[in-house]
Amino acid sequence: MRFAIVGTRGIPANYGGFETFAEELSTRLAARGHLVVVYCRQRHSEPDFQGVSLVTLPTLRHKYLDTVAHTFLSTLHLLAHPVDAALYCNAANAIFTWMPRLRGIPVALNVDGLERNRKKWNALGRLWYRLGERLSTFCPNRVVSDAVKIREYYLEEYGKESTFIPYGAESAKAKGTAALERLGLEPGRYFLYVSRMEPENNALLVRQAFERLETPFKLALIGDAPYAADYIRKVRDTSDPRVVMPGGVYGEGYRELQSHCFAYVHATEVGGTHPALIEAMGRGALTLFLETPENSEVAGGAAISFTPDSLAPAMRRLLDMGDDERETWRALAAERVRERYSWDAVTDAYEGLLRGMCA
Repeated sequence: MRFAIVGTRGIPANYGGFETFAEELSTRLAARGHLVVVYCRQRHSEPDFQGVSLVTLPTLRHKYLDTVAHTFLSTLHLLAHPVDAALYCNAANAIFTWMPRLRGIPVALNVDGLERNRKKWNALGRLWYRLGERLSTFCPNRVVSDAVKIREYYLEEYGKESTFIPYGAESAKAKGTAALERLGLEPGRYFLYVSRMEPENNALLVRQAFERLETPFKLALIGDAPYAADYIRKVRDTSDPRVVMPGGVYGEGYRELQSHCFAYVHATEVGGTHPALIEAMGRGALTLFLETPENSEVAGGAAISFTPDSLAPAMRRLLDMGDDERETWRALAAERVRERYSWDAVTDAYEGLLRGMCA
């Protein structure tokens, strides 16, 4: 069948969770014999990627217009080049999902988390996301939530049933260490943080908590963001030589960093299922997570929670913990992901959803 994925920055993934999701899902659907198109904002060196067709269209490089401008152009292209079913990502794009339906293309929308709660949005941005939530309840054919808590929110707030399909993650460790060597890191001797460098993801909190620890271990803060220069400047404002901040790291380097860290610190406070959290757990990382309903849902008792005030003591606890206890937590994390967050199971669910809409 012919499927399209609309509303992300495109693939190969080099930005965030939706891009990783688009890459993992599209390549697996293509491997199963489907013709898959992913709409992109940045041109790849080839017109396809691992069997997936890439359509690159322009956008407006602006914090508030980037996503909606590109999705609007992608929708126009989709109307001229119809597919059997389309998957849109991000509730901000809900306003466009009725258009393919008029062309006879059924549409599913992954609404993500409660994006209007992100600190980067002004009142107009928050209003747009609130409108997107409302439009999500009737513009697309189907709504997809990636966390049980998000499904419950749409049901309680809008009376809208949604299909729960989580993100996926690999459960195998990367063996190489080339990325560590480039960054001056030693296997098993660094804390790892990975996220977009935006205020609600709390990179600054993690850095400041780590700096209160007396330890020879290092902290690797991995990530970037296109419209958060002031916040990133604050995060980088440190003289501690133990803190390593290379920006974004993707592909095999990213997998190596997750596979060989002493512990992974997840500090996001907004959103549904965060891919970096389940990916780190899937690789057997000893994991700390900021206590939110969505993060607790993912952790499922296989990781250790903290509050903003308790992060430094939680990191100290891991350093003082015995080897056997650490290995128990690592095994629990990997098993949790194998049971619940397999990419093949996620692909099965989306393939069934898209096929069902066509029927």
